[in-house]
Amino acid sequence: MSATNSSAARQSNVSAASKKRFMTRMVTVLIGGMFLDGYILGIIGPVSGKMAEDLQLDAVWQGLIAAAALAGILIGSPLGGWAADKFGRKPIFMFDIGLFAIASGMQFFVDSPILLIVVRLLMGIAIGTEYAVGWPLMAEFSPARLRGRLMGAMEIAWYAGFMLAFLIGHLLSEYTNLSWHFILGTSTFIAVVLFLSRLGLPESPRWLWSVGRKDEARALAAKYMPDDALDDLQHEDVRTGSFLMLFSKTHWRSTLFISAFWFCAVTPYFAIATFADSVLNQYGLAGGLAGGVGLSAVALAGVVITVLLIDKAGRRILCIPPQWMCAIVLAVIGLWAGAPAPIVLILFLVFSFFNAMYTTLTGVYPGEVLPTEIRGIGTGFAAAVSRVGAGIGIFLMPMSMETLGAGPTMLMAAAVALAGAVLSQWLAPETKGKSLTEAAAGYSH
Repeated sequence: MSATNSSAARQSNVSAASKKRFMTRMVTVLIGGMFLDGYILGIIGPVSGKMAEDLQLDAVWQGLIAAAALAGILIGSPLGGWAADKFGRKPIFMFDIGLFAIASGMQFFVDSPILLIVVRLLMGIAIGTEYAVGWPLMAEFSPARLRGRLMGAMEIAWYAGFMLAFLIGHLLSEYTNLSWHFILGTSTFIAVVLFLSRLGLPESPRWLWSVGRKDEARALAAKYMPDDALDDLQHEDVRTGSFLMLFSKTHWRSTLFISAFWFCAVTPYFAIATFADSVLNQYGLAGGLAGGVGLSAVALAGVVITVLLIDKAGRRILCIPPQWMCAIVLAVIGLWAGAPAPIVLILFLVFSFFNAMYTTLTGVYPGEVLPTEIRGIGTGFAAAVSRVGAGIGIFLMPMSMETLGAGPTMLMAAAVALAGAVLSQWLAPETKGKSLTEAAAGYSH
């Protein structure tokens, strides 16, 4: 009897160790995907001067190239989410990293503005698809007690990828003779490593269950997921999802919340961060690289603190009060026309910190409040709506600063933050510690 018990214990330990190794691998490749997203968007900045000179780009062409990735995200997010719900997470998970690798490699051979726009559009589609499948996969494989932290870590990876790309691009551009083609193409090496790392990863058991492939779902859940996941999995409905389900009587609140919350979070941030130099100069501050990097560094600190607290303090406390704080801070900046420059700088840093805190939740909530059959398309739709907000902020900010002035512009940004705070006060759920089935069912009803 003791020998039998010892054998069972060893098997249990091996199984637990195997699951831990798998989870480490899955988390690493998912976080790596977000790192690559940030890297691709950040690497173009340091080489934009050489690129514009070599390709003889005027302001219009530079704007189109910058907008191409954003347009790709608008396309890739909803389409990738729809495909992930219809065909499964695994094939789309591999497709988008393959598209990353191909489009990244094409950057070595770009010789015209049109080709560069096409390449950046393809990379944007890959980024949008990664948003729509990466966060749902992380939600579906993560233990409930760590789910918020792991999903939030993907936001840290994005910031880290963006900042590291800027640093690498600057160093390679300034201190080597490498072409801007090669510097842009460095993302190819990351993409290829991630593609190889994703080979052999399994399909999501929750997706398999949702389409009625229950035996496969049970087998994969037993092999890869925490021991309590199978019980929760068996409470999932077997139902075919559709885009229209997002706006049904059952799910319209979750769709409204995740989309509008994400929109209100990123619109003022992208506007202010993108034009940090000119915004700070309007208030008599020496913006430049130091100002922009300072805002980004403070934002990264806000994300890290949120990730550390999310599974302990909960979601609502990290979502709602920071939004009220940002609305107040932006209103003070807008109304206090004669504020001393150091005070204005402190207020902008406070905004950047608290905005980053609740922006971390924009990637967490969609995976938790939506059921498996529409988790992909819902996440993709919300991501697309958020990019519309980012585009509006980037497009309107310089015109508003020039025609209306800094004060009214900041008041408009405050109004957007206020709308997000009111919406979240009404609709933001508390999902800490809940299984995915509990979180989605509780919110829907």
